[in-house]
Amino acid sequence: MDNNKVWFITGASKGFGLSLVKQLLDAGQLVAATSRNLQELTAAVNTTSNNFLPLQVDLVNDSSVSLALQHTYEAFGRIDVVINNAGYGIGGAIEELSDAETRMAFDVNVFGTLNVIRAAMPYLRKQRSGHIINISSIAGITANTGWAIYAGAKYAVIGISEVLAADVKELGIKVTVVAPGAFRTSFLTAGSLSITDNQIDDYTEVRAIHNKYLKMDGKQAGDPEKAATAIINTVYEDNPPLYLLLGGDAYNRALAKLDTLHNEIRQWEDVTCSTDF
Repeated sequence: MDNNKVWFITGASKGFGLSLVKQLLDAGQLVAATSRNLQELTAAVNTTSNNFLPLQVDLVNDSSVSLALQHTYEAFGRIDVVINNAGYGIGGAIEELSDAETRMAFDVNVFGTLNVIRAAMPYLRKQRSGHIINISSIAGITANTGWAIYAGAKYAVIGISEVLAADVKELGIKVTVVAPGAFRTSFLTAGSLSITDNQIDDYTEVRAIHNKYLKMDGKQAGDPEKAATAIINTVYEDNPPLYLLLGGDAYNRALAKLDTLHNEIRQWEDVTCSTDF
């Protein structure tokens, strides 16, 4: 990193967010970081650096988000990179999860991201520069049994990012959507993952998949520090990727999905094309 940038990172008290903040501060970068719990954030980062601006933000509250971006701009004079990292996992079959649980998952994982983008864009447009990085998941490309609502939210983040990239290209702003596989973060712990209590006995495969995932905690193949480094490095690429997959498992799952799509689209080609005038 041969030049300082101003980074705005959500969900920074743990996981990828915390790794990003620490690496960036070690490199002398200017970092504004958000969390629902300011005390937890400052304790986790554990620094007195003037380069660090901790912010308590409710991402579902548009005014709270706007104020955080304003504070960042006032403190550092610009905003160069926005990383939408905040989010959580939610497991259960669709009928097992209530409307309230489902809406909250979308509020945090999707609408929180939209709130940040909406608040950041006036600053980035004025500069005619910037990079927005949205953290999705490999589940947003190919999902597993028992994670329909989580996958739906992460699919939405990918779709939003794809069109956002096209919309802001003429403004000199770049967009990358990150799809990680399984990484050794706190994602599979109670603070980051919600599994339905309304378990219906008929969903035996859903229970088996959930139990399998929960046993992976602390044994995932992905290294979060390497992931954070990879995310940071994309910002310094002349032509950063729109899609950045992280982890060998993500790579293999994505290729399998591409094969499935290709084969099924070809198989039903006659029916598909028969519906034209």
